[in-house]
Amino acid sequence: MIKTALEGICQLLRVLVGTLMAALLVPVTMQVVARYTGIIPVYLWTEELATFIFIWIVMLGSMIAVWEGTHFDVRVIPDAKSPLGALIQNGIVLLMITVFAALFGWFGIGYAKFGSIQQSTMMQVNLLVTYISVPIAGFAWASFASYRFWEAIQTYRTTSKGLTT
Repeated sequence: MIKTALEGICQLLRVLVGTLMAALLVPVTMQVVARYTGIIPVYLWTEELATFIFIWIVMLGSMIAVWEGTHFDVRVIPDAKSPLGALIQNGIVLLMITVFAALFGWFGIGYAKFGSIQQSTMMQVNLLVTYISVPIAGFAWASFASYRFWEAIQTYRTTSKGLTT
């Protein structure tokens, strides 16, 4: 049930990233057309909007990558052969991701509060719009990585039972 819910959240994140990528085409296209053709005037707000959208794409993409296990994991030693070795190897990585992510989320709250007292220069939008992505990403990373850690423990239990029987 938890895996289904987390997979559903991740699927929603994938849709959001795709939507934001499509939305990013608008301000970037306007910038390119304005700078190279002169057909439309140069609007400075398009650069700010593109930056805001890009920040969200990066943060949402990192959440997806943590769920899929394709981010924050660099192997510097060969994969372990035994189930216990694999648990230790994967467990340390997932535990470190969870701790880092929880810290990122916790201290990101203060960062978001700081952003909430600022306005963007051109669009006059409260910067909480982008700053809130930091704690959201941190808590999502922590949730995804801690679930993957629990899965690694379950995998070890299953494989170690199969070896002893």
